[in-house]
Amino acid sequence: MKRIIYFLSILTLSACAELTAVIDAYEASAPLTETDVATGLKEALRVGTDSASAHLGHTNGYYGDDLVKILLPEEADIIVKNASKIPGGEKVIEDVVMHINRAAEDAAKDAGPVFWGAIKQMSITDAFNILNGEKDAATQYLKTTTYDELFKLYNPRIQASLDKEIAAGISPNMSWETLTGKWNKIAGNPLGQMAGLNTVNVDLDAYLTEQALNGLFIKIAEEEAHIRKDPMARVNDILKRVFGSV
Repeated sequence: MKRIIYFLSILTLSACAELTAVIDAYEASAPLTETDVATGLKEALRVGTDSASAHLGHTNGYYGDDLVKILLPEEADIIVKNASKIPGGEKVIEDVVMHINRAAEDAAKDAGPVFWGAIKQMSITDAFNILNGEKDAATQYLKTTTYDELFKLYNPRIQASLDKEIAAGISPNMSWETLTGKWNKIAGNPLGQMAGLNTVNVDLDAYLTEQALNGLFIKIAEEEAHIRKDPMARVNDILKRVFGSV
């Protein structure tokens, strides 16, 4: 009797395994529904934005990546070119560049949830347009629909980061003020005016917010391209089905 029960159990398990395989094969070959596409695209954006914000949120996420490293505003080019004329100018410039990138890294840690709130609002039509669109269609959709809101939400974090003490008695804002203050003192005096030098007045937190967000979208575009091209980057079944169908 025990042998018969054991034999029947083996047959049952085998039948269940075969049935599961048949169901899996059917699901894999079944046409994608609108819900499948929308779910897959939202998941792709979630994966991409989480990865991008996590990468940039680490130390040297911006500063150590030449593709997104934030440099001084163009208006400050005159300072950089004449740094040697300012006592300790070159060191001050490098300190400012490092500190503003640290500020962006600090703010990037909170970018993921902001993106995810926008991703949830994506429509079925948007999903199909993205799936069949350009290689960065998802990134462009996200940038178009969220940039203004992200700026408003991101900018206060940047402002707080700029005021955050990076070293003893030093913040990015203080470093920037030191740099521009020294330059403007030279450019604003009669000799500087005769030499045609211009003072530098830049809204640093607005500039930094724009550059930080641009870097974030660059990284999201990289993640999107990776998911579209590399099957190994599709970390779950829905991503494999959706992007494998293109």
